[in-house]
Amino acid sequence: MMTTLALFDDLPDAVRTTLVMLVDAAKANFQDELVSIVLFGSGAEGRLQAASDINLMVVLRQFHQERADGFREPMRMAHVAVKAVAMFITEPELPVAVGLFPVKFADIARRHRVLFGELPPALKAIDPAAQKRQLQEMLMNLALRLRYNYIIRGLRDEQIAAIIAHAAGPLRTAAATLLALEGKPASSPKAALEIVAGTLDGGPWAETLANISQAHETEDLPAGTPASTLFQIMAMTEAMRRRIGELT
Repeated sequence: MMTTLALFDDLPDAVRTTLVMLVDAAKANFQDELVSIVLFGSGAEGRLQAASDINLMVVLRQFHQERADGFREPMRMAHVAVKAVAMFITEPELPVAVGLFPVKFADIARRHRVLFGELPPALKAIDPAAQKRQLQEMLMNLALRLRYNYIIRGLRDEQIAAIIAHAAGPLRTAAATLLALEGKPASSPKAALEIVAGTLDGGPWAETLANISQAHETEDLPAGTPASTLFQIMAMTEAMRRRIGELT
C-alpha cells in the first residue's frame, strides 16, 4: 500500500513528497524486516524552520546488507532534498539504547509521529531515575562544551552567536525532560525552557531567552550581546542541574 500525503499535511510540500518517497522506499527494500518508522523532533510537531533536520528512527528486525543497499540511494536523495537524517536501530538494540540514552528517547516519545508500524514498546515506559542521571550528565557536558568553545571559537560576536545557536536544542530538550519528570509536560521544548526559566533561580532570564531564540533562528545577535548571553546560558545550566538534584 502506498503512503498517503495526508500523513504530512501540515509540513512543507518538499518535505511531504520526500517523506512519502522515503517511507515507500523503506517498505519496498526492507520488506518484512521493517518494524516501524518514526518521525521525531520539530518535524513531528509541524514546527520546521529553514535550518531544521528531518529526524527519523527506522526500527528493523535485522540490518542486512542486501536490504540496506537498496535503501541507500533514496536516503541520500532525501538527505540532499530536505536534510533528512535517520537512526537505523534493530528491535533487540532498542531497549539497550533507551537505557543508555533515556533523555533522547524520552524526547522522541514526547515528540513523534508514527509513519509506519507502531511506536516501539521500549519508548512507552522510560525509567525516570535514568532520565535524571543522564539529564545531569547532559547539562554538565553542555556547560563544559560552552566554556571550551568560548575559549577556542569565541573571538568574535558571530562565532559566539553560532555557539549559542547550537546550544539551544540541548538546553530546550533538558527543560522539556525536567518538566516531564516533574509531571508538568510542556507543548514544545521551546515552551518548556520558557516555563522552567520563569521559576529558575538566578533570573530574570527573559532577555537570555529572547537571545537564544534569535541565535537559534538566525545565528546572529546584536553587537556586544553574545558573550554575556553565553555566560547567562552557563548560569542557567547550573541552576537547572541544582533543580534536577532536588527531584525526588
